[in-house]
Amino acid sequence: MTTAAVSHTETAAALAALLPTRKGVAWQVALAPQVIRAGAAISRLINGDRALDVVELDGRIEVYADRQGRPDAPDAVITETGPDPVAELAGRVLRVVLPRLDREAARVILHAHGREQVIIDGAQHLNEVGFSLIDHGAHVDPVGHHNGVGITWTASNGAELGVWAITATGALTLSYEGPVSGLYGFLRVVLPTADGREPTDVGSAFTRRLTDSFPQLRPLNADEVEFGGHEHPLGWIALPSKDEPTDHANDSRRVVAEFSNLGPDLLLTAVSHLV
Repeated sequence: MTTAAVSHTETAAALAALLPTRKGVAWQVALAPQVIRAGAAISRLINGDRALDVVELDGRIEVYADRQGRPDAPDAVITETGPDPVAELAGRVLRVVLPRLDREAARVILHAHGREQVIIDGAQHLNEVGFSLIDHGAHVDPVGHHNGVGITWTASNGAELGVWAITATGALTLSYEGPVSGLYGFLRVVLPTADGREPTDVGSAFTRRLTDSFPQLRPLNADEVEFGGHEHPLGWIALPSKDEPTDHANDSRRVVAEFSNLGPDLLLTAVSHLV
């Protein structure tokens, strides 16, 4: 391991401020213990037993999750040319990098202690999300599930929501039933940037209203849209019944939705949009 005098990145403190506190502990900026790229500015972000190395070089910002050994490739990369590169980077860290670390930790626990322990750890994440929801005024109820545990609450718009620890991957699942407008704020957090995507002109009036606002969504059929991919959050939004008309749309249309492969950090960031 090489230790050298290198400059702190300009990004690290701003990135730390956009990542949620966990168990009362905020992300802290520290010296990086090793040089990843010669001549690059580098800082380490630390939160409990998790650490991220932030590297700046030649107009690029890279994030490396701390693992044993020297990293082979960054977990996230952006250029500094966008309108808000730190916010874009924080989104990738919340959607991809931190959930990846959660999955890696869950695999170790699964092999060592079994699925039940993964669910128990997931319940601890639910507690954090639940207390944050309570701090935002929600009344949260713990509930059982045949595959694990969950919490449910009713939002101010009447929507019924739940967060569930029901998989052996260490990820959480969000369920939603209520007016479609109640999802708009959450979608801005959970979806990747549009990256030049244009709204699709296929589907129904219902699906086009969603894809016009969020071109990252893909029409699956006349009454449902979906999004997501490998190692990213996944989700779908649909009308409650196949009998529902799809030829009109407005913000009050009731929908059912499910979002999976979510990390607790992402959900903690999105809590204000879920009450």
